[in-house]
Amino acid sequence: MKHLIRRLALPLLILAAGPALAHNPMCECDEKGDGEITCKGGFSDGSGAPGVTLDVIGYDEQVLVGGKLGDDSTLTFKRPDGEFYVLFDAGPGHVVEVDHADIAAP
Repeated sequence: MKHLIRRLALPLLILAAGPALAHNPMCECDEKGDGEITCKGGFSDGSGAPGVTLDVIGYDEQVLVGGKLGDDSTLTFKRPDGEFYVLFDAGPGHVVEVDHADIAAP
């Protein structure tokens, strides 16, 4: 009987490990030197994120630039005045914030 339980438990343990293989969201933003910022989003498995929402939000929670990533998983926008952050939102548990202070100029 113990042998049978062990044989049945192994597939259940393997199935339970599935969520551990989830792919983490990633977003990187760089200023190009002409006052424009390009952000690229994707996932830790190397897949892109075309169509995923990427918003630029002021510290007062107003959306300054609303958009979606293009076919190349990027979005380019003019750097807003003041303090802001970029919100990459691929759904629950797949959100990344990039603060304006972390966006490096060339």
